[in-house]
Order: sequence, then C-alpha cells, then structure tokens
Amino acid sequence: MTQVAARPDVRPAVVLAGVLLISLNLRAGLAAYPAVLEQVRTELGISSGVAGLVQSTALVAMGIGSFVAVRLSARYGRERAMTGAVAVLLAGSLLRYVPSLTALVVGSLGVGTGIGLAGVFLSGLVKEHLAQRAGLVTGLYVVSMLLGSTIASSAVVPLSGALGGPSHALATLAVPAAVALAGWLLVAARTMPPPERTATALPWRSPLARVFAAYMVLSSMQFYGWLTWLAPYYQDRGLSTSRAALLLSLLSLAQIPAALVFPALAERHHRWLAWALVAVGMSLVGAVGILVLPDGVLGPWPWVVLVAMGVGAGFPMALTLVSWKSRSPAEASGVTAVGLGVGYLGAAVAPLLMGVLHDLTGSFTAPLLVLLVAAVVMGLTARRFSLVQP
Repeated sequence: MTQVAARPDVRPAVVLAGVLLISLNLRAGLAAYPAVLEQVRTELGISSGVAGLVQSTALVAMGIGSFVAVRLSARYGRERAMTGAVAVLLAGSLLRYVPSLTALVVGSLGVGTGIGLAGVFLSGLVKEHLAQRAGLVTGLYVVSMLLGSTIASSAVVPLSGALGGPSHALATLAVPAAVALAGWLLVAARTMPPPERTATALPWRSPLARVFAAYMVLSSMQFYGWLTWLAPYYQDRGLSTSRAALLLSLLSLAQIPAALVFPALAERHHRWLAWALVAVGMSLVGAVGILVLPDGVLGPWPWVVLVAMGVGAGFPMALTLVSWKSRSPAEASGVTAVGLGVGYLGAAVAPLLMGVLHDLTGSFTAPLLVLLVAAVVMGLTARRFSLVQP
C-alpha cells in the first residue's frame, strides 16, 4: 500500500479538522431519508419493500465503495482519493432533488458510494496521522458523524414542508457536503504525489479482517435497521411524523456519549470485551422493550436511548480494536475495507428484509425480531473478535 508523503506543514490538527468536517456527512443522508420515508412513499407511490430497498441500495453502494477504496488510495493517495469520495457524495445528494424513484435510487447510490469510500480512507488517515490517540480520534469522528445524522433527521421534516416535498429537503444535504469538500481540499493541496504504487489486494485471508467483517454485519444490521424503520414503526402506532422524527434524532443523539465513552474506557482499562458486552446488553434490553412494551411508562424514549447507546458503541469499538491490532496504516485500511465492505453488504439485507416482512405480515413484530437476533449473535461474536490476531 502506498504511503502518501505529506509536507511538514500538514499538521495533525489540520487533518483532524478535515476528518471531522467529512464525518458530519457520513450518516446524514442515510438518517434523513427514514424521517421522511412515509412522505416519500406517498409522493412516489411506493410500497414498504421498495422504500426499504432504497436504503438497502445505499448500503450496497457503501460496501462496493469500501472494496474499491484500497485500490484508489494506492493510485492517488488517501488524501486526494478522499476528495473524490466527498465529491461523489455531494453529487448523489444533489441528484435526490428530483422527485422520482429513479433519481432517489441513483442519488442514494452516489451517497452510499461516497460514504463507503470515505470510511476506509478515514481509517488509514487516522492510523497514519493520528495514531497516538486512535481511540479518542475515532470517538470524535464517530461523534461528528452522529451529530450530522441528528441534525439531518430533525431538520428534514420541517425542510420538507418549507421546500415543497421530501425530495427537495433531502437535496439540502449537499450543503454540508460542499463545505466538507472545500475544507478537505486544504489538506489534499498540501500533500505530495504518491511516491510509488504497490499491491492493492484486500486481506481476505486475514483472521482479523474476517471476524471484523462478521462483527460489522451484525452491528450494521442493527444500526441501519433501526435507522430505517424506527420512525415508521412508531408512526404506525399513531405517533405524528414530527414526533417520530424526534425519536429518530434521539436515536442518533444518544449514540454520542456511547461513541466517546466506550472506546475510551476500553482503551484506559484494556478490557475491550467487557465493555463490548455491556453495549450489546443495552441494545438487547432496548430492543426487547420496544418490541414488548413499546410505549412503556415513560413512553418509547428510554428504550430508544438504550438501543442507541448499545448500537452507537459497536462501530467505534470495532474500529478502535482494528486500530490497536493493525501493524501499519496499510493493514488498517485493508482490514477496514474488508470489514466495512462485507458489513455494509450484509447490513443491506436488514432494511429490505424488514420492509418485505412488514408488507407480508402487516406488522412490525417480525421485522423487529430480525434486529433482536442480530444483537444476540453479535454478543456471541464479540469474544472471538477480542482474541483474534492479524
């Protein structure tokens, strides 16, 4: 894998600022869509299965982007390749302005591809420029990512009303993407061309990559399953669109402390498995609560917080462990590419399967059971992940 030679004036703080700007965009497009999913169904006249397929399409694109990222970073350097990734995300966001199913699907493909590419580039950039505080930095960029999704999911409903429809509202996410692109150009402009090109084969035989991939499938299934269908589930139970969007915002917002605290505790005490299992337990309790007592004594809010904190810890905890176990930026990028690529492709099953199950049964019980099972299997996978070697 090529190592990009950076000029001395590219300070870690500059790289971190660019990373955080980009991270704001890495869940926003995916979080905004579910908040207006029912409006999109009405506007375009589509079923729950097709609506879920749109989100699954974005996840498939994320997986493919993750696989391609290693080759692109070797050819152009991580910094320059990141510029292209954000540009693709920006173009996809703009395309969703057109109120048609074709534009929504193709735009979602662009958003997903950009996110998939950027996720792998970020892992290598953290290992290369910010390795001494990998746990903290990973937590910070995941927090930035979650802030972006929180703002997007809470703003898209009023924007839909103000701009005349959900398609126009989804296209406003091109604005933060354009800001991120402008900011990242400052980093890319200060890097030297890649000194050489080396092998770009993905580490499919790596035990670390394989178990990371399995873990990410289960973690991502829960994240994107809840992200896509939590709001429609509670709307089906009589909650208004605006209050359901608030639940979706809470799902993102409550992940922030978990994304910061869990990796930091694991790093400080060197007890990754214990904290990983605590996170899984929280998501399990929350999922059971939403399924069995959806309205509860205090309403759905405590259950959503538990799910959010459990699911929110999974992704940064996994990335932190990969950073600890990887021996170089190249290895970190390769393992991340395999894990995220397989994880996103596997996770793409969840929104589609849940939508189809809802169409077939007329109920959300079967769809929610999919997420419950995923949490149980994730807990069983955590121990192997904690012990595996590269």
